[in-house]
Amino acid sequence: MSTRRNIGKKERFFDYTLLFVVIFLSLFGLIMIYSSSSVTSGDTYLGRQLLTTSLGMGALFAVIILRPYHFYGRFAYLGLIGSVVVLMLLLTPLGITRNGATRWLNLGALSFQPAELCKLGMILYLAVTFDKLGKRVSDIKLVLMHVVLPTVIMAGLIYVISSNLSSAIIVVLIAFCMMFVSTPGYRKYLLIILAAAVILVAVVFFIDRQGSAGGFRGMRILAWLHPEQYSDTSAYQTVQGLYAIGSGGITGKGLGQGMQKLGYIPEAQNDMIFSIICEELGLFGAIVIIALFGILIWRCIFIASNARDRFGALLVVGVMSHIAIQVFLNIAVVTNMIPNTGISLPFISYGGTSVVFLLAEVGLVLNVARNIELKDMVQK
Repeated sequence: MSTRRNIGKKERFFDYTLLFVVIFLSLFGLIMIYSSSSVTSGDTYLGRQLLTTSLGMGALFAVIILRPYHFYGRFAYLGLIGSVVVLMLLLTPLGITRNGATRWLNLGALSFQPAELCKLGMILYLAVTFDKLGKRVSDIKLVLMHVVLPTVIMAGLIYVISSNLSSAIIVVLIAFCMMFVSTPGYRKYLLIILAAAVILVAVVFFIDRQGSAGGFRGMRILAWLHPEQYSDTSAYQTVQGLYAIGSGGITGKGLGQGMQKLGYIPEAQNDMIFSIICEELGLFGAIVIIALFGILIWRCIFIASNARDRFGALLVVGVMSHIAIQVFLNIAVVTNMIPNTGISLPFISYGGTSVVFLLAEVGLVLNVARNIELKDMVQK
């Protein structure tokens, strides 16, 4: 679904399909947050998420309307430095510690998670950097200095300061995807993926052989490999989530009729909300949601392919990578395909900072889309 827009006597494109999918996912998220938390917490979580979703929608339309996307590129370096400064504030009394990790800043009635700002800051920075490098992107020294080093520093700071391994991994994977799109050839990336896979398999094998080796994260790997042995401890949340998925069947128990949210899955409205979707709406509902995310990614690919310039295309690739990575990792965690880690389902899981920044990022994508001239489009 698209439309023609006459702006400055030029027919331009706007992707209503992407906009409608994002709005639907956000509204569906509100419904599922209420369904998964109302019995134990009333409408507390719904009220907070409704407020932040409204702020996020405001940010989305503001980013689309106020300025062309090149304007935001001017603040790439400032945004990167600013996100690091905000991250450092976690070390001050403003930092809020929950479940043993200091990942939020106290803003009075609301809290703020700096890692989400860091992700957006990295997307803007990398888009500008790769655009400026141009053909010099094949120069390994330049890439190491301007891409790899800042990415490693940002990911390291996120992990060290906030103990947020999942966000650190997401930052690295976003950079990897943007680098893959920006540089010619694919063999070196296959080698990197193969080497990373070998290292991960070796680490998992070592931890499995050593039993409790690896501390807290090692226990998560053991719980992933042997959930039945740790069903009362480290694997409790995962096992309860799998019960929810299995009990939903094809069509589900019905919206609001799930049982696992009644204290069995801790904080079901957060990272494990996909299991509640499966329980209440069944395999059918899960497939529909996955399909909607698939449409969202498809529209991003379409916009990136038709963007007016390299910078716009890279912005879209960065946002698309961010969303796709989080969707895949969240569903993989819930279905026990990978060890449990705190990754939210975009637009659906409870989390105010996440939804505001994700909607702002989608605003960037739609800003790139509305600056595409129809005459220059590859396809309709």
